[in-house]
Amino acid sequence: MHPHSHKSHPSKLSSHHGSSKHDSDSKKRPTIRLVAWETTRRCNLSCVHCRAAAQDHIYPNELTTSQAMALMDQIREVGEPIVILTGGEPLLRDDIFEIAEYGTKIGLRMVMAPNGTMITKEIAQKMKLSGIKRISVSLDGSTKETHDKFRGVNGAFDGALRGIGFAKDAGLEFQINTTITKTNLDEIPKILSLAESLGAVAHHIFLLVPTGRGKYIVDQAIDAAQYESTLNWFYDQRDKTSLQLKATCAPHYYRILRQRAKQEGKQVTFESHGLDAVTRGCLAGTGFCFISHIGEVQTCGFLDVKCGDITKSTFKDVWENSEVFNKLRDFDALDGKCGICEYRKVCGGCRARAYEATGDYMAYEPLCTYIPAKKDL
Repeated sequence: MHPHSHKSHPSKLSSHHGSSKHDSDSKKRPTIRLVAWETTRRCNLSCVHCRAAAQDHIYPNELTTSQAMALMDQIREVGEPIVILTGGEPLLRDDIFEIAEYGTKIGLRMVMAPNGTMITKEIAQKMKLSGIKRISVSLDGSTKETHDKFRGVNGAFDGALRGIGFAKDAGLEFQINTTITKTNLDEIPKILSLAESLGAVAHHIFLLVPTGRGKYIVDQAIDAAQYESTLNWFYDQRDKTSLQLKATCAPHYYRILRQRAKQEGKQVTFESHGLDAVTRGCLAGTGFCFISHIGEVQTCGFLDVKCGDITKSTFKDVWENSEVFNKLRDFDALDGKCGICEYRKVCGGCRARAYEATGDYMAYEPLCTYIPAKKDL
C-alpha cells in the first residue's frame, strides 16, 4: 500500500499547536498528531508508485516486538497521536495485533493501513478486538482492470473489496485512499462513488510524490494545472457527499479552500469547514512524522532525509531536537515563492516534492501555479 507506506492516513486529524519546554529554549513545539510507523517493508503487492519499492520477502533488522512496544511508550511520552500501522503490508507481521493492543492500552489511537487483500473474517475481528479504530484501504481504480494494473497483482481489486466487506461486517470503520496519476485522474469521481457505495467513512486523495518506484512513473504525475483543477473539483464535492474528504500530499488544497470560501463570502471556520479549517497542508515535521521498519525517523515517508534513529536515541529527543524537524517548523524560512506566499502557514508546499525536484526540502513547491501577492520574487 501507499505511505505513506506513509501510505495512508486513516486519520481524524487536527493540528492545533501545543508546546513543551526545551532544555535550551522555550520555543513552542507543535503537538504531535500523527505518527506513521512502517511496521514492515514486506508486502504481497507490487504497486507502481510504492515509496518503499516493497517486495514479498523478509527484510533484515526490522524492529522486534520488544522494540516496537518501547517505541509505543516513547511516542506516548510525547503525546497521544494517531499511530498509523503501515508498511509494506502490516498484516505480514505476526505480532501486529499484540502491538495494536498495547498501543491502545497506553492511550494511543491505533489505526492501520492494510491493502485489504489479506483481511479475512478472523483478521477483521482481531483488528476490532485489538482496538484498531479505523483502517484505510487504497483503491487506485474504480475497476479491477485499472486497480490491478496500478497494484501490480491480478486479483488485488477483488481482494481489497472482499477485505473491506469483512471489515464492515466486523463494525470496523474504513476509509478509501487513492493516489492520483494521469492514468486514473478521470476515474476519481467513480472511485468516490464506489467509496460511498461500500460504506466508507472517508475518501482521502494523495497526489503522487515521485519517490521509490514512484520515480519510474513520474511521467504519469499530473501537471500543476491538472492538480489545481482536481483540487477545485475535490472542494466542490464537500457538500455533495457524506464522506469526510481529505487531500494529502496536496497542501495547495488548503489555499484553494480559503480562496473558494472567500469567493463565496464565507469565513473558514471549524463550524463551516470542519477539520480542514484547523489543519495545514504539509504536516511533515510539524504534526506528523514517519518511522521506518528499522527505526529511522523522517519528517514524512516521502521526504527521504534521516532525522534520527530510535534504536540509538529516543523518539522524544528526535521530535524535539532534530535540526530538520525544527527547520520545517519555521514557515518563514521557506525559500522561493513559498517563503513569501501569504498561504505559507496553511499550505507550506510539499517539502518532499521540493526535495525531489531540487535537493533542498526548503525550496519552492514545483507543482504550484499560484503566484503570491507579494511581487518581490
